[in-house]
Amino acid sequence: MFHSFVVSYNKYLATLLVILSASAFASFAHAQECKEVCVANQFYEQGDAVVISGRFDAVLANTPVIIQIFREQNLVGVAQKEVAQDGSYTVTFKSEGPYWKFNGKYTVKAIYGKTLVYETSFDFQTSESATSTTEIFDVNAGDKGTFDVPYTIKGGTIKSILVDPDILGLIVSIQSDNDGSVTLDLGRKWIDAKKSDGTDDTYIILIDGLEVPYQELSIGPDSRILTIQFQEGNSDIEIIGTYVVPEFGSVVLAVLVVAIFSVVVATRKVSSFRLS
Repeated sequence: MFHSFVVSYNKYLATLLVILSASAFASFAHAQECKEVCVANQFYEQGDAVVISGRFDAVLANTPVIIQIFREQNLVGVAQKEVAQDGSYTVTFKSEGPYWKFNGKYTVKAIYGKTLVYETSFDFQTSESATSTTEIFDVNAGDKGTFDVPYTIKGGTIKSILVDPDILGLIVSIQSDNDGSVTLDLGRKWIDAKKSDGTDDTYIILIDGLEVPYQELSIGPDSRILTIQFQEGNSDIEIIGTYVVPEFGSVVLAVLVVAIFSVVVATRKVSSFRLS
C-alpha cells in the first residue's frame, strides 16, 4: 500500500514539474518574440555577423527603416533597409574594423518614419580580451561518484560546479573578469531536460537569479553542448533541467516520509484529545 502511494505521488510530482516547466518556457519564449527591432544573439565577439531584424505592424509607403548601432555616444554602424510588405526587415553588420574596439553593451536604434524610434541592445567582446580556457571539471555526484564536464570559458574562470537536486540542476560558479561566455558539454546521464513524451526540452538558465537565453551548439545521444553568455561581475550560473544526480526521487521520498509521519502524529493527537 505504501509503495503504491509513493509511486503515485512520484508520478504526480513529475507531471506537475513538467507542467510548471512548460509554462515557464512558454512565457519566456513569448517574452523573447521579436517585434519592431531585435538582435539574433545577445552576445557577439569581434568578427561575428551581427544580425538585426524586426517587424512593424503598420507599413509606411516608400519609407525604409534606418538602423544605427552605438557604443555609448559613438556611432559604430548605420544602414538603411527597405521594409517588406509584411512589415519585416533584416540587416547584417560585420563586427570588425576601427569602430568595433571596445567591450561592453552596444545599443541598436531602429528609426522608422519621422517619429518612430525603437531600441534594443547586445553585449560585445573584442578579440584581444576573448582569451579562452578549455579544460575538464570533475563534478562530485555524491554516492554516484564523480563525472566530467568538459568546458571552454572566455572572459573568466570556473571556480566550481555543484549538483543541486533541489533545482534539478547544476550551479556553475565563475569569476567573470570581462564579458564572456562559457560552453559546457553536459552528459545526459548526469543532467538532462526532457518533455513528458521523452523528447528533448529546453533548459532554464539563470545568471545571478535572472533568466537568460542560451545557445545549444550540439545535441547528441550522450550529451548536449550549451553556450551561455555572461557579463563582467556575474558569479553564479544555474542550469535547470528535469533530471540531475543525485536522483531527486530519494529527496521526494524523504519529504514524503516526513509528511506521512507528521500526519500520523497529528492524527494520534486528535484521537487522544477525543478520548479524553
